Amino acid sequence: MQTVITICDTCRFSEAEKLSPDGETGGALLAAMIERGADGETVAVRRHSCLMGCERHCNVALSAPGKLTYVLGRFLPEAEAAEAIVDFARQHALSESGQVPFRAWPQGVKGHFVARIPPLPAP
Repeated sequence: MQTVITICDTCRFSEAEKLSPDGETGGALLAAMIERGADGETVAVRRHSCLMGCERHCNVALSAPGKLTYVLGRFLPEAEAAEAIVDFARQHALSESGQVPFRAWPQGVKGHFVARIPPLPAP
């Protein structure tokens, strides 16, 4: 089953700066890196303006029907963060419930979890 990474493309570049030196938001930079790493089959990406996690920067949500949803934030818009997010999303996609064992978490996502949201009950 496919996991979707929803990325806030309006997130700040850093805690102190809204835009990068090149005039882009951190969310847009991180989104571009994640899009390059996602395969479109197991992991898909969509951009969304404002996930309302503005006290953090570079927020993402990982979700799939019938699975746990994870919200993560406080990332730097860097390749290492993008790779860790995509790696975690692949593991989420392969998991029946969406739960990924802690021992399998990429180092780059540890300390970035904001919320774990249970799936909606089946109709």
